[in-house]
Amino acid sequence: MDIRPLNESVAVAPQISADDIPAIKAAGYVAVVNNRPDDEEAGQPSGDEIRAAAKAAGLGYTHVPVTGAGFSHPQLDAMARALVEAGGPVLAYCRSGTRSCNLWALAAAKAGRDPELLVHQARGAGYDLSAIRPMLDALAGAE
Repeated sequence: MDIRPLNESVAVAPQISADDIPAIKAAGYVAVVNNRPDDEEAGQPSGDEIRAAAKAAGLGYTHVPVTGAGFSHPQLDAMARALVEAGGPVLAYCRSGTRSCNLWALAAAKAGRDPELLVHQARGAGYDLSAIRPMLDALAGAE
């Protein structure tokens, strides 16, 4: 499992399995956010499978799927809500972690966080936000 912290309250990861949930809990995460639609790829664990394992371990679970169609304001709002309502560190995942990182950054920019800081935090975790930087700036009102 490849957990990549973005800051003290959010980390992202490539696809996880139900078997990863105990390690996620042991690492201090209190909730999981699934940013992957079911059946995106043959053989991927279903959201229901991850949800059941998370719930059994006492972790919160939220599904905010992002497809190739891109990001919408309802998705940004759902991600922001999931992060706030978790009440502690959250692990978000998708196929590679990139969508989760981008969704986190967009939601954070919409909430007024500094785009430069978001880019720096993502870079530290191995993600490049240059493709969405104009959207970050627009959402943060820094155009």
